[in-house]
Amino acid sequence: MTIFSTPSHIAPGRAITILGAGHVGFAMALLLQQTGDYDVLVVDRDPARLAEVAPLGVSTQLATDDASLRAAIDGRFAVLNALPFHCAVPVATLCAEAGVHYFDLTEDVQSTQAIRALATNARSVLMPQCGLAPGFIGIVGNDLARRFDSLHTLRMRVGALPRYPQGALRYNLTWSTEGLINEYCNPCEAIVDGVRTTVPALEGLETFALDGVEYEAFNTSGGLGTLTETLAGKARQVDYQSIRYPGHCAILKLLLNDLRLRDRRDLLKDILETAVPTTDQDVIVIFATAAGMRGGRLVQDSYSAHIVGTEVAGHRLSAIQLTTAAGICTALDLVAQVRLPQHGFVGQEAVQLADFLRNRFGVAYAGEGAPALEKCA
Repeated sequence: MTIFSTPSHIAPGRAITILGAGHVGFAMALLLQQTGDYDVLVVDRDPARLAEVAPLGVSTQLATDDASLRAAIDGRFAVLNALPFHCAVPVATLCAEAGVHYFDLTEDVQSTQAIRALATNARSVLMPQCGLAPGFIGIVGNDLARRFDSLHTLRMRVGALPRYPQGALRYNLTWSTEGLINEYCNPCEAIVDGVRTTVPALEGLETFALDGVEYEAFNTSGGLGTLTETLAGKARQVDYQSIRYPGHCAILKLLLNDLRLRDRRDLLKDILETAVPTTDQDVIVIFATAAGMRGGRLVQDSYSAHIVGTEVAGHRLSAIQLTTAAGICTALDLVAQVRLPQHGFVGQEAVQLADFLRNRFGVAYAGEGAPALEKCA
C-alpha cells in the first residue's frame, strides 16, 4: 500500500524535531522521512529506541536533561511532541520561547488550556491535540456542524480496537496506557441543553451496530478538544464517546469505582500493562452524526470510517500508529504550506476536512485501500 503523493509546495530541508521514539514517534519519523521534504531529528532518552529509528535515515539525539532538550528545539522549524501528556506544557513553553512551531497529541484538557494561555503572544504556532481523538474527530465534527442552519445534536464516537478481541474486556492495549487511564477517569466536556458543562467518564452508555458489528460507547475525556467552545451557543447537544466491544464499560466501572483504582492510577497502569496484551492487529472505528435544520427541514448527516494498519516502505504500522502519525504530520504540512495560521494557538477546527483528506498524510484516513506515501515530485 502506498500513501498518495501530492505536490508539497514546501521548501525542502525544513528542520523538524520529533520528541519520543516510541511506536508513534517511529511512525511520524517514517512518514516524514519518506517525503524527502523534511530534515528529521528524533530525540529520546532511551538509546535503544533511538537505535531502532536510526535505520530510517533520520538523525537521532539522546536527551537526558533540560539543556539537551532545549538544544534539540532551538533553531528548528517545528517540534512534534510524542512524549507522555505531562510533558506537553514544559515542551510547549520551550517552543514558545524559541519561536518554534509546536504540535502534540495530548488528550489532557488542562495541558491544552495551559498551552492556549502560552500562545497569547507566541511568535510560532502552538497546536496541541493533533492525533485521532482529539484531533481528526474534531475536524469531522466541525465540518458536520457547519452544514446546518441550526445545529441540534452532534455526536462523535471513536474506537481504537483489536481486530480479534479476546477475554472479558475484549480489548488490547494499542496506545499510551497513561492516556487511556486519563480518558477513563477525568471529567468529560460536553454541551448539554445548549450549555457547556462536564459529564462523568464511563457514563452515557449506549449500544449500536455499524457494518454488522455490535459496539458500545460511553463518555471519555479529552476527545472533543476545543469543539465545545467553538460550538457554544450554536448547538443543543454535543458529546464524545469512546467505542468498545460490549461489556467493556461494566468491567471498567468495577475496577475504577468499586475497587477505587481511579485513586491509584499507578497501580491501575501496572495491572493493565501486565494483564492486557498489546496488539498491532487493530482497527480504528470512527462514527459521527449530526442533526439539525437545513433549508427549513430537519435532516441528519453522518461520517464513518474503518481504518486498519498498513505497510509503509517495508515497515508495518498499526492502525493507531498510522492514524495518529498521519494526523500530526498533516497539521505540520498544512502549517508549512501556509494553509493554517502562522502563530498563536491553532485548534483542530481551523483545519478544513477537505484539506485534511487531500493531504498526502491525511489520505490515510480514507481507510482500507488508500494509496501510501511516496516522495513528492
